[in-house]
Amino acid sequence: MIRLKDLAAAVGVSASAVSLVLNDRHEGRVNARTAERIRSAAAEMGYIPNQLARGLKTKRTHTIGVLSDRVASVPFAGRMLEGLQTVAWEAGYLAMIIDTTDRPELVDQASRSLLQRDIDAMIVAADFHRSVAVPSVPPTIPLVVLDGVPSESGRADGVVPDEAAGAYAATTHLLEFGHRRIAFCNIGGDQYIASRLRYDGYARALTEHGAHLDRRRVLTLEDPGTSTAYAPLLALLNSPHRPTAVFCFSDQIAFAAFQAARDIGLRIPEDLSVVGFDDQRFIADALRPALTTVRLPHYEMGAWAAQRVIDRMQEDMPSPPLVEKIPCPLVMRESVGPPPV
Repeated sequence: MIRLKDLAAAVGVSASAVSLVLNDRHEGRVNARTAERIRSAAAEMGYIPNQLARGLKTKRTHTIGVLSDRVASVPFAGRMLEGLQTVAWEAGYLAMIIDTTDRPELVDQASRSLLQRDIDAMIVAADFHRSVAVPSVPPTIPLVVLDGVPSESGRADGVVPDEAAGAYAATTHLLEFGHRRIAFCNIGGDQYIASRLRYDGYARALTEHGAHLDRRRVLTLEDPGTSTAYAPLLALLNSPHRPTAVFCFSDQIAFAAFQAARDIGLRIPEDLSVVGFDDQRFIADALRPALTTVRLPHYEMGAWAAQRVIDRMQEDMPSPPLVEKIPCPLVMRESVGPPPV
């Protein structure tokens, strides 16, 4: 490893002069020509600043600890880490990630491991929108829950997708095409905050546009997977109150709607329009016709979380914690058309 004194010897100046130049504090102390020679030598010799030594002086390690729960292993949720790491890196911070792989007993241990490495802030990333119990950290360390709501108010910020607005936009899109018999294939369970919010957006859009909310067209499934949704959707599409459009809680459920429609001879979008939620890669863009869906803003949420903890570190008078809602844009493709005549 190249040290300051190695650079100083190569250029023929003191180590303090090298330090001043590399920390941009040389104005009026080291002449411009010497400063340029120092920078050129640093680049040629591959000098890398010692962050541990720098942290001892600044009292910061420029490291953000990230406690992840399966986010690293869920394909489309991984975009949150991409957004987080990009913002952190561009601001001069390293994101140190530990994934607990859905093992609650590892949370406290992982949190302590990050704190022992003198992190400057912590982000707790959930694999889906839910209430999250935050780990115990010193009050001086900024804390953000990514894709979740802190279970205890007053300690941490949070950032979540605006589920209700996304569902409202999806249902409104179908209404604008002329649909009035719009089904909603939802999921149940208290752990899914999104199921309530997406239903609220769906119901509000129908009410505001004067469309009837027929509860026979609202399905509640156990989980958002394709295999669970197929049989209930097949029954709905074969029923006397068959909808002309289906809004689905997830793209995987929308995939099941495509399968059920095909199996009973319904064409999409000529006979049935379908809208999903997630914009999940390898599903939404791979279906034929391609699926109109609501995109979960994973990258944007990760970026917001990183920027929030960085801003928190620079606050003199901390502002109250908040939960930020990130818009969920509607991605229009080819699975929506006018209702059949």
